[in-house]
Amino acid sequence: MDEVRRQMRILASGTDELLPHGGLEEKLRRSLEEGRPLRVKFGVDPTRPDLHLGHAVPLRKLRQFQDLGHRVILLIGDFTARVGDPSARDATRPQLSREEVEENARTYTEQAFRILDPDSITIEHNSRWLAPLTFEDLLGLTSHFTVARLLERDDFQRRYQGNIPICLHEFLYPVMQAYDSVALRADVEIGGTDQKFNLLAGRELQRALGQEPQCIMTLPILVGLDGSMKMSKSLGNHVGLTDPPEEMFGKLMSLPDRLMPDYLRLTTAVDPETVEAWLADWEAGRLHPAELKRRLAGAVVGLYWGEEAARLARERFDLVFRERRLPGDMPVFRLREDMLVDGRILLARLAALAGLYPSVSEARRSIRQGGLRLNGEKVEDEEAALGPRELQGAVLQKGKRAFVRIEAG
Repeated sequence: MDEVRRQMRILASGTDELLPHGGLEEKLRRSLEEGRPLRVKFGVDPTRPDLHLGHAVPLRKLRQFQDLGHRVILLIGDFTARVGDPSARDATRPQLSREEVEENARTYTEQAFRILDPDSITIEHNSRWLAPLTFEDLLGLTSHFTVARLLERDDFQRRYQGNIPICLHEFLYPVMQAYDSVALRADVEIGGTDQKFNLLAGRELQRALGQEPQCIMTLPILVGLDGSMKMSKSLGNHVGLTDPPEEMFGKLMSLPDRLMPDYLRLTTAVDPETVEAWLADWEAGRLHPAELKRRLAGAVVGLYWGEEAARLARERFDLVFRERRLPGDMPVFRLREDMLVDGRILLARLAALAGLYPSVSEARRSIRQGGLRLNGEKVEDEEAALGPRELQGAVLQKGKRAFVRIEAG
């Protein structure tokens, strides 16, 4: 069927694996014949409140399923988050309180709706079916898994061989995630490549309990801006979903060229055929790498902030970095007398008050790393302080993308 091929072309783009072979295609065919949308599950443990483009990769895939008319289920692991997924971990995760999980879940869904259509999604919480399980129920579920099978996991193997403790509750994590698929009667489950074991466990438990096993779709783990490590806020190699348009655009312009194919396929809403045409032109030398990167940055900013914001971010980037001029629309910070100590103010404190940094300590750290400039010159001394006359009209610059003009008096 032409429609099956069309949907497969869209859904398979940017994936790492689709298992079993031909399974998703068969489910799509039956879905169209029966007029029944697929139930597509994506589970997330809200262990942190802030999302970046790495988190957005599976959310973008969910949006594709939504746009094709399928039923997307965003599963908030409010119960499993209190255990902690051991996938790709070399130590037991710290357990979160119920309050931490609830607050993170609220922030997560708010940011996820920048990608997903909130009007065509079902949000579930796995505490609804996991919390009521009795010990007898748990014994029944665990009887379908063997310790040898669980120890096949790379992360458990490394810890076992390295004499690093594995807590018993961590063995239960894949059992709980598998039971989520049973409770939701999932047709498809998506996740990162590090989730393959857990996704396959869902297939096994569904089969054991008499359900048709789900298809699984694994997606690549997005490499961060440093070009080597997984995107992570703690590593500072991330692009946050709430980053301002100019900052988001500028960060993406610093991306290593070799990562552009992955970012175009995984982080944008550009049609896959268009992406492949751009990449073919780039590889053949018909499209300059900088221009391809500008298209990438514009597509990502447009996705989260709108086309007008993307256009302005591109113009600002050109103004600052191609023409080497300061932007005329930079924010202004008014320095008041009550901010002064003995008629002066530490530049680190001024930068924090002006909103360039979340705290004075962060500003000091940036100064030590050469990240703060005053009128184009690096601030070398974290104890540097100036008075209002010297600061009137001065421009503070954080890194390459953030500017603020000081008005004193």
